[in-house]
Amino acid sequence: MNDIELCLPNISDGEDKSSPFINCLRNSYRHLRKWAKRTYTDCFRIYDRDIPQFPLAIDLYAGRICVHYFSRGKDTDEPSPELKEEVTKALCTLFGVTVPMIYWRTRAKSKETRQYEKIAAINEYFTALEYGVKFRINLIDYLDTGLFLDHRETRMLIAHASAGKRVLNLFAYTCSFSVHAAVAGATYTKSVDMSNTYTAWGRENFILNDLSTRNNEIVRADCLKFIDDEIRSGTRYDIVIVDPPTLSRSKKMDQLFDIQVDYIALLKKSMALLNPKGVMFFSTNSRKFIFDNNAFTGCRIEDISHKTLPIDFHDPKIHRCWKITI
Repeated sequence: MNDIELCLPNISDGEDKSSPFINCLRNSYRHLRKWAKRTYTDCFRIYDRDIPQFPLAIDLYAGRICVHYFSRGKDTDEPSPELKEEVTKALCTLFGVTVPMIYWRTRAKSKETRQYEKIAAINEYFTALEYGVKFRINLIDYLDTGLFLDHRETRMLIAHASAGKRVLNLFAYTCSFSVHAAVAGATYTKSVDMSNTYTAWGRENFILNDLSTRNNEIVRADCLKFIDDEIRSGTRYDIVIVDPPTLSRSKKMDQLFDIQVDYIALLKKSMALLNPKGVMFFSTNSRKFIFDNNAFTGCRIEDISHKTLPIDFHDPKIHRCWKITI
């Protein structure tokens, strides 16, 4: 499995009294690098909006750096030239990278969910490691990279439960939950997503880890329609993963999907796909989301959000996650 080496840059010790930002980066990375070597991981967050003057999240991906700038307004705007220059210089100095190895992203306070939006067509992919599992990453073509780092521990939690199990991954994106489950010994996985791009990307992730696509099926479909068809077919699973977008207006869907409005119907239908004693994992990144336990009967519901918060993320509300057992 581990036929590629970890890419974890070495940095110098010391302290720069003139730059709290550099000191914050250095201290964070020195701490995380020990964990990364131990877990065979080279994609993680090294800065998480720790200093107000630097409204950034900075992620390391196998020696490359992705900088997310958080706009203070609803309209997309760019960081000031001064901020960009200071941050770029600090990263180059500290990590020994060159400017082309630093990728900037702007995240505006927009109500639209655009996580799958294509912003370029360079097709520049490389491989990063997460707990020894390989994933294809793209830091230039899409708003997101192919791997949501905040769900690292969620993936591991599900992987630990997957040995010998049949796993269904809905809204699968690039199939990272399924890949981890398959590596951990799931007997069968099925990943469903509406996008041709991401189902193809997911297939490459399986191949990258020497996993047969015979036992790891990938389906391009509207998940809402797929669930109805799967219920009628009588197909059942031991684990169902439901990680939908907060809001979706895709042209491929016949209706608007709103997580707060539609989650009860979505989860009840998804539960119908579970075997007896089956488990569903449900997650959302919506900060305003309210889960009503009373809407569900005949199951045990556990909020496991705290168990899924990674070591490198400081915001306890980065996502919410529930384990539902029937």
